[in-house]
Amino acid sequence: MQDHVATSDVSKFICTAYALARKSGLHITTGDDFEEYIGITGKLPGKSPTYPHFRPDCSDLLPGKAFWIIGRDRDDRVAHVQAMRLYDLSNISLEEHLRTLRACFANPDLKAGPDSSCRCYAPSARGIAGLVAYRGDLWLRDDFRGRGLVSFLGRIAFGLAWAKWSPDFIYALVAGWNIEKGVADRHGYLRKEPHGAVLRLPDQGIYDDDWLVWLTREDVQKMILSASNAAVARQGKADRYGDLLSG
Repeated sequence: MQDHVATSDVSKFICTAYALARKSGLHITTGDDFEEYIGITGKLPGKSPTYPHFRPDCSDLLPGKAFWIIGRDRDDRVAHVQAMRLYDLSNISLEEHLRTLRACFANPDLKAGPDSSCRCYAPSARGIAGLVAYRGDLWLRDDFRGRGLVSFLGRIAFGLAWAKWSPDFIYALVAGWNIEKGVADRHGYLRKEPHGAVLRLPDQGIYDDDWLVWLTREDVQKMILSASNAAVARQGKADRYGDLLSG
C-alpha cells in the first residue's frame, strides 16, 4: 500500500478524537518533558508506577522521539495518562530489542539490576523492525471508564505518532485480561500474540507475562483514511439535509 494519507486526513483524524474526548469531559494536552510526566504520574492514586520505558532515569527519551498525553477533567484533575516513544530498529528485530532489555533501559548492564530478563515468544516479533513506536503507561481514572473513551484515546495516540514519525509499526504490551475483555480490540489493535514479553525486573518489582499487540503501517493508514472518509460522508449528509431545509 502506497503512502497516500494527506496531512488534512491526519489532522481531521486527531481533531475528531480530541473533540470526542472533550465531549466526554476530558481536556487533552501533550508534551515531551518526562521529568514533568513522572512528577505527575507518581502522584496518581490507583495508578501503578511508570515502567522504565518512560522514566528519564532509565531511558533516553530524546526530544522528538517520545511524547506523553494527559487528560484532565473539568476541575483540572488528571484523569488519564499515556505515553509513546520511537525506537529505530533498523538493524535488529523487536524480539531482540525486548530480549536484550533495551526496550526498557538505555544501558541494561547499569540499570536493569541482577536477575533481570525478558523473553519474547511471540513469533511475529521477529518480523517487526524499522521505525517502531511503543505505546504504554496507559491509565484512565475509574470514573471515566465505561464511557467508550478508550477508542478515542487510541486514535489520538496513533494519529500523533503518524504525524510525528510515520512509523512502520506501533506496538504495546498488555496483560491477558485486556485481551479477554476485548480492551485491546477497543483501543484499535488488530494483531495480537501471547507471551510477547515475559519480563522479570526484581529490583522494580515487575513480573509480567504480557501479550504483544500491534498495528502495521498499513493498518494505521487504513484507520486514518476510514475515519476521514466517514467524516466526509457525514458532512455530505448534513449538507444535503441543509439543502432540503433551505429549499
